[in-house]
Order: sequence, then C-alpha cells, then structure tokens
Amino acid sequence: MSLSRDAAGNVANVLTEALPYIQRFTNKTIVVKFGGNAMTDDHLKEQFARDIVLMKLVGMNPIVVHGGGPQIGTLLEQLNIESRFVDGMRVTDSKTMDVVEMVLGGSVNKEIVNLLNHNGGKAVGITGKDGDLIRAKKMQVSQQTPEMTAPEIIDIGHVGEVESIDTSVLDMLVNSNFIPVIAPIGVGSDGSSYNINADLVAGKIAEVLMAEKLMLLTNVAGLLDKQGEVLTGMSTQQVDDLIADGTIYGGMLPKIRCAQDAVKAGVTSSHIIDGRVPHAVLLEIFTDEGVGTLITNRSL
Repeated sequence: MSLSRDAAGNVANVLTEALPYIQRFTNKTIVVKFGGNAMTDDHLKEQFARDIVLMKLVGMNPIVVHGGGPQIGTLLEQLNIESRFVDGMRVTDSKTMDVVEMVLGGSVNKEIVNLLNHNGGKAVGITGKDGDLIRAKKMQVSQQTPEMTAPEIIDIGHVGEVESIDTSVLDMLVNSNFIPVIAPIGVGSDGSSYNINADLVAGKIAEVLMAEKLMLLTNVAGLLDKQGEVLTGMSTQQVDDLIADGTIYGGMLPKIRCAQDAVKAGVTSSHIIDGRVPHAVLLEIFTDEGVGTLITNRSL
C-alpha cells in the first residue's frame, strides 16, 4: 500500500529534520542510562532497543548502562530476604549482593542484550567487574537526628561509589562495532563487589569517555519549574540557581546533579528524558523539540 501525499510528506520532513543530527553525531559517543517504565513495559523496551540499534547503524556509538531495582526487589521478596533502605539506598549485605549480581549481571543484562541483538544490533553485556571497568569504594552514609551531637555513620553494606573507570574494554567493544551493555556493579581493592547507582555509573563513564551526550531515562517529563512546565536548554549555572531557590529538590536532585556534573566535567550535553514516551531516545537526539530537559555549557 502506497503512502498518501500528506503521509509521504510527513515522512520526508522527519527524515530531513534528522539528517543534520545524524551528521553532527556520527562517531560520537552517547551514554544512555536505561531505567524506569522504559525498562519494564514490553512495548517501550522493544522501541528502546530499536532506537539504540538505529543509532549504531547511522554511525553513532551508543553505550547502555542499566539499573534493575524493581527486579532485584521482586527476587528478594521471592527468596524471603527483607529489603531495607537508608536514604533511598538498599542496604546490601553479602546475601543481598549475591541477588543483585544475579539480577543485574545476569537476567536483566542478558534480556537487554537479547533485545538489541533481536533488533539487528551486536550487543555485548558486561558488568563493571569485567576488564576491571569500574573500581569501586564503599559508600559512607551518615545520619543525624536533632538529639545527636555528631552524625552517625550507617553501614549499608555492599553499596559503592565509583573510584575510577578503565575504558579499555569499552574501547575494544566500540571499535569492534559492538554495543556495550553495562550492569552497574564495581569491584573494590579487596575484590569485594559493590552495587552502584546506575545514574552515577553512566555519568562517570560519559565523563571519562568525553561523551557527546549523557541521556538519563526517567519516569517524569523532565525537570519541571514551579508551574509544572518542563525546563530545557539550561546552563549548569541556571541549574545551580534552581537548586538554590528550591525548584529542584527531593528525588530529582541526585539525577540533576549527576547530569550537571557530567557537563561540568566535559560532556557536551546531558539530557533527562521521559522514558514513558515511545522512542524517547530518538526523539531527543533527532528532533528539534526533544522530550525532556537538556543541560549544556554550549550556547544554544
């Protein structure tokens, strides 16, 4: 069945709009953190996979970092292992860490690899332990109540933060035309495994690779102003101002800081995009409007 003249014109307009972006981002590294609804809805997962494969086919170098909190919680519940949280972070003893590695490095990672390969890509799944990619250190968490004279250090187990990144294995995969899919598990100097926030891992990898873009998929439309409108095209200074006046607060604050830190460290732009929107990644890269919040130090 042939397209109507109007439909054909719409297709041509879309392709024409995408062309300058394809030219601009050829051979550029784009780090995408995959999470939220996009990671649990079957239809959105399939669309995400096609977006990433298309990026690779037109000459970009996508690198996927994924989370898996809900999947970890489900398996812990099935195994009758209690989940406890401190400041939003899962307390991770050795038994819980075994489950984290099983889910992140096993089932979730391999599902994403399979989706990408099924859609025509060449994906390879790794954790931060492979090729010594992510060196981690134990995260220190402190809490203080009004009656305390000093903060109390809380031991949350095998929860870590990035100490250093060795990109050798990523360079090898990208140069061999593969799409790396990374589970955010690092290894400490003593050989212990650490569960690390996927946003932070994606941000640090983007920084070390001097990526063109860091894209963080989330379950909101982006950063909202006090009237509920999406903010975009912001500098890091404008973000600082919004933090200072209380516009940015709560659960969005760590994600915004991650995006902002990446730009300050040399990543050209960071994007917080709505993973609930079909083909959100392509819309953010290949269209003028985008579907989220853009932070950059370049003039727009």
